[in-house]
Amino acid sequence: MGPVSDMVVSTIGDSILVELGMHTGFELSVRVANDLVFDKPIKHIVPIHSKRLETTGVKVLLITLKYKHTMSDAALGFYRSSLHTDSSLFSAVKDYLAVEKGWFSPYLFASGRRPIIPRNLKPDIIFCHGPFLSGDYRIGETLLAEAASVIALCNAPDPVPAPEPEPSSLAELRKGLSELSIPNLASVFHRSRSPSPVPDAALASPPPPPPPRRMLITVLGLRPHRALWTSSARPSESVLNYILLNGCPALVVPVKSGAPLVAWDGMTLAQLWEIVLPAADGARSPGGKFEGVVDIVFEFVDLCIDWARVVVASPEDTNGAVGSTGALTEHEESAEGNEKSANGDGDASGRAKEALKDAITLLVAAAIRSKESKDARKELDADRSGIAMWRIP
Repeated sequence: MGPVSDMVVSTIGDSILVELGMHTGFELSVRVANDLVFDKPIKHIVPIHSKRLETTGVKVLLITLKYKHTMSDAALGFYRSSLHTDSSLFSAVKDYLAVEKGWFSPYLFASGRRPIIPRNLKPDIIFCHGPFLSGDYRIGETLLAEAASVIALCNAPDPVPAPEPEPSSLAELRKGLSELSIPNLASVFHRSRSPSPVPDAALASPPPPPPPRRMLITVLGLRPHRALWTSSARPSESVLNYILLNGCPALVVPVKSGAPLVAWDGMTLAQLWEIVLPAADGARSPGGKFEGVVDIVFEFVDLCIDWARVVVASPEDTNGAVGSTGALTEHEESAEGNEKSANGDGDASGRAKEALKDAITLLVAAAIRSKESKDARKELDADRSGIAMWRIP
């Protein structure tokens, strides 16, 4: 057991308590992998059989999430990829023993959000839009901060300005009140009519745009507190163990304002361990299951991502210091049709999509390769682990 450190993150309505448990060998991996994004295409830097994707250690975080609401049904949504030959979300036969698609449900249930997943559904991705807890943002940010390596396809948000200090004494408050200007009422009575109403500035101005959001995509394992799932759902607080793998990079992408609060892949880590990786980069896996998982995750993230804020390296950037966004400039938009016929991947939008798919490929490959780690097999419950997503500021 490694050293234990406590961290309390306060929010408006919720707070989380993080206890860092075992993390033997976790810090030996690469800390930040942003160079994979701003230097060259990711697949040219890190192949799927690279040692960077080898899991040699795990980190266990015991996170207590406090909330202030009663138990209610979670607002779940279900996504099935168009890549299937059977695109129907509903199955003709109810499989009462197939519970793998709800491997992430303890996270919602322990925080007072009852997940209801019908047995006759066969979704690829399950996502949740509420009830919203600000502690969800804090947990996502904590998992990102504790990740061994990060592939960021967007810029970090600007720091929040500190609020103005309140008057520290009664004298300062009285001074502020004395400086208030009171209108002269005598000039009002001699007017022939009442003045026209002046619209309020707050009502006349349009509402500010919603703040930009990001999405964290990571391989995660859940474990109950004190061996029983019922012990994790305490009154007004959730206590769960979150397990991170040092060989699995965390992926951060910009998303639109309507992106889900949390989401997870319906395949558990135990099911991912049964997939065979391609023999080499560029080759196809036996049966094509590996490519199928990558395409499904990419298709779902494509619906949520804000491509205008994606940051990738342009072909002219060789020093890896400056990247370009995925948004097309006016010149690129005018010449987009000619460029697609000559080089479909040469435009900014094509580079952004290629970078995202390469990052998801590494994430899925690292999840599959984690079966070779003794620490991962010892600490993880493979049936309660998989690919999870958090919306974060």
